[in-house]
Amino acid sequence: MFDDFFARALAGGLGVAIATAPLGCFMVWRRMAYFGDSVAHSALLGVVLGVGIGIEPNAGIVITCIALSLLLLLLQQQRRLATDTLLGIMAHGALALGLVGISFLETVQVDLMSYLFGDILAVSARDLIWIYGGGGAVLLATALIWRPLLAVTVHEELARAEGVRVGLVRIAFTLLIALAVAIAMKIIGLILIVSLLIIPAATARRLARSPEQMALLASAIGAAAVAGGLHGSLAWDTPSGPSIVVAALGLFALTHGGAALASAFARRVVDSAGPNH
Repeated sequence: MFDDFFARALAGGLGVAIATAPLGCFMVWRRMAYFGDSVAHSALLGVVLGVGIGIEPNAGIVITCIALSLLLLLLQQQRRLATDTLLGIMAHGALALGLVGISFLETVQVDLMSYLFGDILAVSARDLIWIYGGGGAVLLATALIWRPLLAVTVHEELARAEGVRVGLVRIAFTLLIALAVAIAMKIIGLILIVSLLIIPAATARRLARSPEQMALLASAIGAAAVAGGLHGSLAWDTPSGPSIVVAALGLFALTHGGAALASAFARRVVDSAGPNH
């Protein structure tokens, strides 16, 4: 029994980490962490709508996240409100609506904590089908738009001049973020979803020499964080979702701290050798 639930938890976490890592790289490059947070906060509203109208909660999450993503994309075109103000309103507004909506579901029990912080140890075989099916679709779609999305990220105007359909690429990327949030919610919870996308990518950025290498390294780092966080959770009886994020944070600190020490040591060696040459 123990082996079964741990194996499912590990498989689910690894699937999410690998599928979301390339998207996380683009979120780091495009400085879209707050956008991701806004989409993630709408996931709880999706649960409420799904349960309320009698459909699968995962379907409700996908529909709501996609709808909010497209709405955010549309509203960002206006000039009256700054983007960060708009994102803040949408993020906390959607979360508040979800929390209020749950109070009206009197005949349905909703485990609020598992949606907020994840419940990876309760991953079922059905969840694995959802994670790997959705994650495979995310990876495939990311691969298909990789080059045009990279071109838009590096220089949007130049990409437009070269014939890249910038608006379509932006919409596709936004929809993929929404789907990734829906896939990861069971594993890490809506409060911490974006951290699993951002931290491994930020860690890989210092080590990688190309965008493709960064995506691969981010997947490996995310997978290591999932494995380390799960083992730590079981060993010390800590919450699984936050433990995974803490493991990712530890890898980030280790990588950046080690690189800073190596750089300082190299400068010291050069400085000490300078007068003798």
